[in-house]
Parts: sequence; C-alpha cells; structure tokens
Amino acid sequence: MSPYRDNQKQKVLVVDDQPINLKILGQALAGDYQVLVASNAEQALQIAILQQPDLILLDIIMQGMDGYQTCRALKQDSRTVNIPVIFSTSMDSEADEVKGLEAGAADYITKPYNLALVKARVRNQMQLKKKTDLLEKLVSLDGLTEIPNRRNFEQHFEVEWRRAQRSGLPLSLCMIDIDSFKQYNDNYGHGAGDICLQRVAQTLASTAKRSGDLVARYGGEEFVVLLPDTELEEASVVSERLRQAIESQAIEHKYSSCAQVVTISAGLASCQVQIGMERSQLMEEADKFLYEAKQQGRNRVSSGIYSPDVA
Repeated sequence: MSPYRDNQKQKVLVVDDQPINLKILGQALAGDYQVLVASNAEQALQIAILQQPDLILLDIIMQGMDGYQTCRALKQDSRTVNIPVIFSTSMDSEADEVKGLEAGAADYITKPYNLALVKARVRNQMQLKKKTDLLEKLVSLDGLTEIPNRRNFEQHFEVEWRRAQRSGLPLSLCMIDIDSFKQYNDNYGHGAGDICLQRVAQTLASTAKRSGDLVARYGGEEFVVLLPDTELEEASVVSERLRQAIESQAIEHKYSSCAQVVTISAGLASCQVQIGMERSQLMEEADKFLYEAKQQGRNRVSSGIYSPDVA
C-alpha cells in the first residue's frame, strides 16, 4: 500500500518493479488521487481485487509476469475487468503500442515520463471511468432494490464460469425465494411488498460481503447469489448466514406458512466446472435444491454438489 491516501479521491494503482518510478508517479498523482502501489504483478492483482482502483498504471517489463500478462489476467476476472489500464513503458514502437492495446489497455505512456502528459491522460481516463460507471449503474442495477439485476448477474456468471473452467476452482450458486410472498402482497399490499423486497435485497447484499460474491435480484421475489472460488462447505455457511440475516430482520408476516416473520428458502449447488458443462446445469441444480427446501417446510437451505457425467 501507499502512503498517498485520501478516501475522498478516486484511486489509481501504480505498478512498477522500479522503486524510483513508483516514487515519481506516486508523488505526481498524489495531489489529485489516492495512490496505491505494487512492485510486481501478483501484488497488483491482489490489490486490484481488494481495493478496486479506478485506474491502473501498469509497467510492461517486470520480473515474473509482465505487464501484458497482468493486463490479460485483469481483463479475464469479473472483479477487475472494468478497471481501465494505462501501460507505462520505455518501448515506444507502433508494434509495442498495438500489442498493449490488444491486451486490453486503454492508453499508453512512455518513459522517461512527461509528467504533464501523464497527468492529462490519467485525468481523461478518470473522467471517462466516472461516466462509464454511472451508465453501468443505470443499466445493471434493479430499479426497485438497487442491487445488481438479472442482466448483471448473467454477465458475471458467464465470466466466473469461464474462469472456473480455466482454474479448476469450485463455483457455487445459491437460488433464494421469499417464503409465502404472494400472501404477503395480498394481505399487506404491494407497497409494503416493495418495501419488503428492498429490505430483503439490502440485507442479502450487506451480508454477502466477501470479495467476488454477487447478490442479484433474479426476478419477482427471487434472488441469486454467485459464490466464486467457494466449495460447498463454505458456501453452505454463507447461505445459512443469509437465511438467518433475513429472519433476524423480524419483518412481520402473519400469513406465512412457516413463520410469523418474513423468511427465505434457499437452494445451493456447488461444482467443479468441467469442459462440456453448461452454466444452465448449475442453475437447474440450485433450483432443484430450492424446490427441495420448500417441500421440506421452507425457511431453510437445501444443498448439494453437482457432478454430472460430461464425458
């Protein structure tokens, strides 16, 4: 991490294996931005995921993973795919610039630094990022609950599915349904139903707080939680925590078939994603477990591992 910090400012991550370059860029940008620094690709990827910078200034020639590889890794991860990257390098041929842009970079600056030019290009990318973030928020959030909508979920699911195929890491999916919600609407009114949906959505979103987890409204009173890099045991803990969080809100529901307060049923499915599997298979499995939870009395989590024969 960097000493240049101001939580009110946009964040820029400077990645370079030469301390002098980190110092030059850090000091040049610290007046306008919160500056984070990393001296290698592994550190940069970790900071990018945890800190979610608005922009990354990335050196190309580094020990271990070079800038091209690092940029591709950023663009292949749903958690960092939308962070713009400006390459910083002493290589200034057209072929080098084309290679950088093809790797996913938004811009290119050369060494030795012209700091006025660096600041101008960073400023341009930051302004563009603000506009892009606003537009993305408008199209990717559910209008009522203000959490990610189904479109947003589908995009993340596709990216995480491909990543799980490449990495061999597990992927878990939890389908959630508010118990007896029709009876809630019928007896308390649709206005109260909307407020209930908002409270449930915000409780789910604030409870599933791990980096990479995504809570989305799937439709109606259904929600979905995507849990990357998560095996069944850990996903079960998260899912049960979600169920308890909703129940502890103590939203009155005298017309529920299973409790006096609003509750949820959840179906959880986990898998090791294999070549030949389809995302819809995991969705169908989670939905099957959701049906099982309802059949067993609601206000519970039903779960299992999905391991189809894809040979």
